[in-house]
Amino acid sequence: MRDHTKEKAMAGPRPVVMSGPSGAGKSTLLKKLLKEFDGVFGFSVSHTTRSPRPGEEDGKDYHYVTREVMQADVAKGEFLENAEFSGNMYGTSKAAVQAVQAKNLICILDIDMQGVKNIKRTDLNPIYVSIQPPSMETLEKRLRDRKTESEESLQKRLHAAKVDMEISKEPGLSDVLIINDDLDLAYGKLKDALLEEIQKVRDTNNS
Repeated sequence: MRDHTKEKAMAGPRPVVMSGPSGAGKSTLLKKLLKEFDGVFGFSVSHTTRSPRPGEEDGKDYHYVTREVMQADVAKGEFLENAEFSGNMYGTSKAAVQAVQAKNLICILDIDMQGVKNIKRTDLNPIYVSIQPPSMETLEKRLRDRKTESEESLQKRLHAAKVDMEISKEPGLSDVLIINDDLDLAYGKLKDALLEEIQKVRDTNNS
């Protein structure tokens, strides 16, 4: 029985794991990608133990579960990665990624480097893309220019970014390392890295 599930995990296009610190420009690059290649990518729906906020839908914004259920599923190995923030658990289940692959879409996972290390231990076989800022100074300037952070939360983000940038230097952790100094060049690199999978999805959808 187990072999059958393994086969299922491999069906469909390879997912893409995007990592990199806040302010490196991941969301800007993703927006460009989704705009140019409409109907090629999909996002997995994460699980969380927090309560839905007004207007959020179960199964669309998150899969809302109890801590007991989530802990049991994590113990069974049904999650690719999970973490705890402000007293709530969050995570990406294998089933959530498979649901996107089953639609013949490239599943995009946006996770931190710790999550990347966890996914390395699974049989997901994604394309690992790391988006990094040219320097800590540039990153700090970008975050300050947003004017959305208190000094305390800015310092926390910068600390997390420093850790992220250090881990990202480990050999073999990323398939593609993109230094986002020039947006168009960075986007060109990202596109090149994913073009083969994008083409597969388009070929299948057109056949």
